[in-house]
Amino acid sequence: MKRYKIIHRTYYNYTDTVTLGAHHLLLRPREDHELRIESFALQITPEAKLYWHRDVEGNSVAIANFTQPTRQLMIESDVIIQQYNESPLDFIVADYAMNYPFNYHEGDQFLLSPYRVLPDEKTRRLLNNWIFDVWQAGESVQTYTLLQRLTARIYHTLVYKVREEPGVQSAEDTLQLGSGSCRDFALLFMEAVRCLGLAARFVSGYLHAPLMSNQVGSTHAWAEVYLPGGGWKGFDPTIGDIVGSDHIPVAVSRLAKSVPPIAGSYAGTATSELDVGVWVSEC
Repeated sequence: MKRYKIIHRTYYNYTDTVTLGAHHLLLRPREDHELRIESFALQITPEAKLYWHRDVEGNSVAIANFTQPTRQLMIESDVIIQQYNESPLDFIVADYAMNYPFNYHEGDQFLLSPYRVLPDEKTRRLLNNWIFDVWQAGESVQTYTLLQRLTARIYHTLVYKVREEPGVQSAEDTLQLGSGSCRDFALLFMEAVRCLGLAARFVSGYLHAPLMSNQVGSTHAWAEVYLPGGGWKGFDPTIGDIVGSDHIPVAVSRLAKSVPPIAGSYAGTATSELDVGVWVSEC
């Protein structure tokens, strides 16, 4: 078991006094048999009334409501987790899904249908040609091996770049540019997997990078694929490997654009400036 401390600070500075609308916060890690939260603290200035709930995909969401006008919004989460996913390859895939291609069982197909929605026709053609260098129709290959090939292909053929702009690049843009951020790579991988008929979802969270643990970092993104018998398994094309104990998931979604850590609004004539810092350290 590993213990990690995550500090995530967000400052919105406004050029004039504003009135804050409701803000949706996705900052609490996803607890399961592999990850347990030891402590979690959330500080918000100005003072906010919090309402917690789990959304349709099981993410812990806090809705912050404000009554005071302000020229700065500060949100800081401080969490310590226990991570037990130290052997990420220690799982058993169901016999019928051991090799690709395979079909999900009928009951699973119904539940997984939102995570198997194909991209538009133009993107499908592009991705099918791109996948051809990794897998060709009629070839039987171990399912995990195929997914690892896709992960490694993105890692080895595209250039990672930090992007400050909001949003996620389309798979087409990422391939044409030959570069992207972690969220761009996650979307590319996810849509390629869906073109193979498999269920995939987007994951946002944190990554413990030991060489950078004392530096200001950022949130991280990767993708998960549903493997019968093994469940949702993470693959991170930014590092070219399966997700392990250094990955701390916070939110999942069938859509890459729907899980920002903080989303909200304000009323007023002011402009805003965003300052974010993330520190992940082993403790």
